[in-house]
Amino acid sequence: MYKVKQDLVGIFEMSSSLQIQGDESVLLRVTHSNIKSFSADVRFSLQMIVEAIKEKLWKKCGTSVNSMLIELYDDNDNKISDLSDNLRPLGFYSPLDGYRLHVIDLDPSSVTSGGWLEDISLVEKYKISDEAYENRDGTFRKFKEKIAHQNASLQDPKNSDNYMEDLCTNIKVGDRCQVEPGEKRGVVKFVGRAETLAPGFWVGIQYDEPLGKHDGMVKGKRYFDCPPLHGAMVRPDKVKVGDYPERDPFGEEEI
Repeated sequence: MYKVKQDLVGIFEMSSSLQIQGDESVLLRVTHSNIKSFSADVRFSLQMIVEAIKEKLWKKCGTSVNSMLIELYDDNDNKISDLSDNLRPLGFYSPLDGYRLHVIDLDPSSVTSGGWLEDISLVEKYKISDEAYENRDGTFRKFKEKIAHQNASLQDPKNSDNYMEDLCTNIKVGDRCQVEPGEKRGVVKFVGRAETLAPGFWVGIQYDEPLGKHDGMVKGKRYFDCPPLHGAMVRPDKVKVGDYPERDPFGEEEI
């Protein structure tokens, strides 16, 4: 009786060995006990031992090799066996294409437990204040603002940083000038971009008379110095430089 049993075991092992010759492979569906949405078709060599299969599955689903139990199901979802012997080749269990390997994670503190990998509502959200976010560089908000600024510049030349730069070529600080409308006369005190004003180039004027709005400080930024109500910031196209002497208070220009 013992000899008959030994012969049967020998025949079974020979059959398993023949089945896995030639490095044949099968395509199996893989599911996971903790990750309900996880499902993948994976091809396995029949010569792979169970431990190697666990290593391959660990990289796909996150369950460690030592915490993994694998069950084999047929295409009718009937359980065939547990792949409990780490040294057995997959072919020993006679799987066919379309069979299913079900991974069971035995570690209660595993990264896959509790639904953390599926339900993002379980993850504590990181929050940052608007002020801190605004002070950061390289944020999506800064990127959108940059793109919007670029698009605006393409659509309207007034939004360009170089708007009217060409008209400033012959305007220098110290030049006498006349500003339109109104033929207001004065002296050029500033030429360039003004960060507190709209993009483009501006000319700062000190009028001969109190026809301005400030003393050279605009929106908290000082661009030049002049008496109160004698200062103005105007676009270059409003300025003509040349021989524009101060007017005589009695209506005659100085000679």
